[in-house]
Amino acid sequence: MTAAVKNVVRALACAGCVLGLQACAVVAVADAAVTVVATGVKVTAKAVGAVADAVIPDGK
Repeated sequence: MTAAVKNVVRALACAGCVLGLQACAVVAVADAAVTVVATGVKVTAKAVGAVADAVIPDGK
């Protein structure tokens, strides 16, 4: 192989690594966003349930 071909192969390998790492970062950010939203929904549901328990009598 000539030096030019080796340089092209190295550049393509580096570009592939960079693109692969970017995809992992996107997945990590999306996962974090979903976790934040899910936590917010869970906390809101618990708060609504607590308010409903306080407002609605148990019938005891």
